[in-house]
Amino acid sequence: MTAAPDNLQSIFDHTFAGISQVRESFTPQLTPREVGTITTISTGIATVSGLPSVGFEELVSFPGGAFGIAFNVDENEIGVVLLDGYSDLHAGDEVERTGRVLDVAVGEELLGRVIDPLGRPLDGGRAVATSERLPIERPAAAIMDRAPVTVPLQTGLKVIDALIPVGRGQRELILGDRRTGKTAIALDTILNQREQNVVCVYCAIGQRASAVAKVVANLREKGAMDYTVVMVAEGNDPPGLAYIAPYAATSIAEYFMEAGRDVLIVYDDLTHHARAYRELSLLLRRPPGREAFPGDIFYIHSRLLERATHLSKERGGGSLTALPIIETEAQNISAYIPTNLISITDGQIYLSPSLFELGVLPAVDVAKSVSRVGGKAQQAAYRAVAGDLKLAFAQFEELETFARFGARLDEDTRKIIEHGRRSRACLKQPEFSPVSVPAQIAVLLALTAELFDFIPLDRMTAAEHSVHEAAVRIPAEACARFETAKKLSDEDRKTILELARQALAPFQPKPEAKPDDLEQKPDKKSETKAKDGNKSEPQPKPAAEAKTKS
Repeated sequence: MTAAPDNLQSIFDHTFAGISQVRESFTPQLTPREVGTITTISTGIATVSGLPSVGFEELVSFPGGAFGIAFNVDENEIGVVLLDGYSDLHAGDEVERTGRVLDVAVGEELLGRVIDPLGRPLDGGRAVATSERLPIERPAAAIMDRAPVTVPLQTGLKVIDALIPVGRGQRELILGDRRTGKTAIALDTILNQREQNVVCVYCAIGQRASAVAKVVANLREKGAMDYTVVMVAEGNDPPGLAYIAPYAATSIAEYFMEAGRDVLIVYDDLTHHARAYRELSLLLRRPPGREAFPGDIFYIHSRLLERATHLSKERGGGSLTALPIIETEAQNISAYIPTNLISITDGQIYLSPSLFELGVLPAVDVAKSVSRVGGKAQQAAYRAVAGDLKLAFAQFEELETFARFGARLDEDTRKIIEHGRRSRACLKQPEFSPVSVPAQIAVLLALTAELFDFIPLDRMTAAEHSVHEAAVRIPAEACARFETAKKLSDEDRKTILELARQALAPFQPKPEAKPDDLEQKPDKKSETKAKDGNKSEPQPKPAAEAKTKS
């Protein structure tokens, strides 16, 4: 009976001894925590005091889970760019350092999702759960880690693939006035990457919610969301969110590029991005420059687009192709932001409002568009069939302008103009209708061989569609050579031209009857007229009758 209490007493003694030992060995540690105070708050920015050790672009937290970025670091206060709504923030609220820069979730789980620059879902789905995050601001790849651009990125648009080719790893600017089809070109390019093992990232900056919803609906309808990530900063979002959107989207694209995959990213558009940065800079009292933009407006775009490249094989061989979009005003491509982007990128695609009004879609002005890198990556088959097309097309446009003055044209000039009109008709293309490589080469080869010159302009669309259908019958061996650096052989040319002639035969005008045939086979009507004419001729009178009258 006495053994049990003794055992219990020993257990208690042992337990309390252990607790006493742990208590004596514990040393409390004080963790310093910097807390500041909101001094003033206005649209999209806040002035904070009391954070002496905060770093540039460090993430700070506000009450209610809101975040901001330290943008101006002065001696006595800092200017913070807000990333969320500011209606619940007031002067005197506490602000706390996080000790880290802004990052974004990356991974395969983002494919098919619509998110904001902070990684929050906008498509009504569950929260994005990934195992890896990357900072939105990252240094571009070093020069020795890059490789030349050698592989083309097919857009599915004949006028671009043939005359202004884009390579994987290139930066090609799309610019033009509003409502000229800039977004349509980018979307057609995304749709054409289906089954091409290319990941696409579409970044909408400052767009209307209805316009973004239409874009997402079109991508879902065409099945492109399976390989696309959509990042959205709407027009009514804080300007800080629009400012960080392209950087966050590029970090997501870089994750796939560093995994060895080819990536296409579209910035739609950087005009709104520049305006958001201008708004933030003016609110933070930074000195304005040309067009009230701050002095580092060039740098924010150059450090963004320098991250687009083609990595070397040692780095995985991935590529990041950038298609930034810029909106011009009254066709002024010499404005501040357009000239900045033209000098940063590797070429531009200019969309003309006059061509758009004439119904030439896509309204690409070939004379003002250029690709400084993609020509090296263009497939040999394209160079063989469209090598002189751009020069001939520019010559046609000049002659057509000259012919509008009513000048008398010789036969050769008329032929050039008629051939140019057929070329322009062949380069037209409806929206969301990308054309495959064999079909493009068949049309371009038939065009350079002047097979379309005798077809009426009102039947060109049907004739071109017939060539597209005939291109399906091109031998598989020839189609395989289209994807390589090999040039078209004479046998391939004959095969394609023969298929094109057969497809265009029903559209050729019927030949008129020759004069020799008319002489050999006179019409029944002419024979009848001849008989009637013989009957009506007066008969000669007898000589005696003539003398009596005299």
